[in-house]
Amino acid sequence: MGTAVQVRAYLPTQPTATREAEIGRHLEAAIAEIRRLEGLMTTWRPDSDISKVNAKAGVDKVAVSKEVFEVLVRSQEFAQKSGGAFDISFDALRGLWKFDEEISPNIPDEKELRRRLPLINYRNILLSPKDRTVRLAKAGMAINLGGIGKGYAVDKAVQLLRARGIEAGMVQAGGDLMLFGSKSGQPFKAGIRDPRSLDPSDYFAICEVKDRAFSTAGDYERSFVREGTRYHHILDPRTGQPARGARSVTVYAKDATTADGLDDAILILGPEKGLPILKDYPDAGAVVVDANGKVHISPQLVPLCKVSHPPLPGI
Repeated sequence: MGTAVQVRAYLPTQPTATREAEIGRHLEAAIAEIRRLEGLMTTWRPDSDISKVNAKAGVDKVAVSKEVFEVLVRSQEFAQKSGGAFDISFDALRGLWKFDEEISPNIPDEKELRRRLPLINYRNILLSPKDRTVRLAKAGMAINLGGIGKGYAVDKAVQLLRARGIEAGMVQAGGDLMLFGSKSGQPFKAGIRDPRSLDPSDYFAICEVKDRAFSTAGDYERSFVREGTRYHHILDPRTGQPARGARSVTVYAKDATTADGLDDAILILGPEKGLPILKDYPDAGAVVVDANGKVHISPQLVPLCKVSHPPLPGI
């Protein structure tokens, strides 16, 4: 999934060696489940469900796994709620921007970017629940689950651990985090990184989290600065350019799939247009560092989050 993954179990007392080994097997099973889901959803392997869908764009429908179809349905939900700010068909821009291992501080050709923009439209992702198929209406379209797949994988790993008797712990894939259970009845605490600090452990806010996901999208992880402007990997599908609505968005929600979909949508829209989406998710809240470095905290999170210092200024 192009990121680091952590899986942990919290135990109130020191386990026996036998119990510790057993828990270790459960944690490995959770990692294996994440790898399995990656194999279905990645665009880096030609045999994944998503790669097969992309290969048939504008030609034919493709049957996909139950898990992939479920993520596609949720993706369309967030696309509709955000008015297309969240749109998995952004992958039509693949290769124009380079923010992965081959990161390159080059700006795409404007003419080519404009040519591809009409291929981005979530309404042209046609889902058929009856036979669990997906069809991309136009040749040249491509979908990518990078903005929601990690959250879904986190949720599935947590479900597996709970089914195996792990009552409390953490599953994290990049910025997507689920803290389930509690620390002997007390909530866990999660930090929100300062988006302009060079220290990844510099948290400008600390929030209490109990049985909730905590997902952050930011413009600082895969990015470069050129001529006084920051360019990063979260693209606004309406423009084909890196989103300018906020520096970081952290969403607190009942599951990581919801948090993962909402954080990108709110970051792209910015706090003024993005935070109102939360009205449809009464259990969710958000902390936003806007484009000017100002912190916005939704009412749901005001009693749970403590800001220790204002985020640093910077490009």
